Parts: sequence; C-alpha cells; structure tokens
Amino acid sequence: MADFPANLRYSVEHEWIDDATPATVGVTSVAADALGDVVYLELPEVGATIEAGTVVGEIESTKSVSELYSPVSGTVVAVNDAAVDDPALVNSEPFGAGWLFKVDVTGEGQLLSAEEYAQHAG
Repeated sequence: MADFPANLRYSVEHEWIDDATPATVGVTSVAADALGDVVYLELPEVGATIEAGTVVGEIESTKSVSELYSPVSGTVVAVNDAAVDDPALVNSEPFGAGWLFKVDVTGEGQLLSAEEYAQHAG
C-alpha cells in the first residue's frame, strides 16, 4: 500500500488538500500513476469561485483526459504556473512541486484522512 502524507486530507476523486491558508490542492500519486504521463493541465483561473465536488479543470495524459474536482469551496488565489509549463511535475512530485492551485477556503466537501484514503485507494 502506498504511503500518503498524513498532514494532508484527500477526496474520493484523488485530490489532496493541505490545511494552510490559502490551502494548496493537488492530485495524489494514485491519480498520477493511473493517468500515466501528464502532458497538459487545464486549471481554474485566479479569482474563480469554485464549489466542492465540482469539476474545476482537466488533466490530460498520454492515456486519457480526466476531470479535476475541487475538494473545497472558495476562491482560487494562485495556480502553479510551473506545473502548467511542465505537467510532468504532477507525475514526478504529486505531493510537492506538482501542486495545482491554491484556494481561500469557504467550505469543504467530504474529505478523508490519509488512512481512510489509503483504504479507499487500495
């Protein structure tokens, strides 16, 4: 079973979020591995209001295109331009440099602990 950072929380759609302000959102190693080589990211725009559980972008890989869901509601305050320019960061560092966007959180969707996510993803 893969290890997932215990300081993060996870969605059933394979996104992670930290508890910082603003909160950082990315996709898990499970999602990155399932996607294969990520070649394109479509992320929400800075200033966009997003809702937990709704589609906020797309991740395109050599295998498929997957929808990106927001684990929280709030306002997008930053996007990871480095990952947009080099989408392979999502594969190589999904919990680090491959983060996707930051949001000022106003509400949360259903989030799982690392242990709960590991059981879900297992």
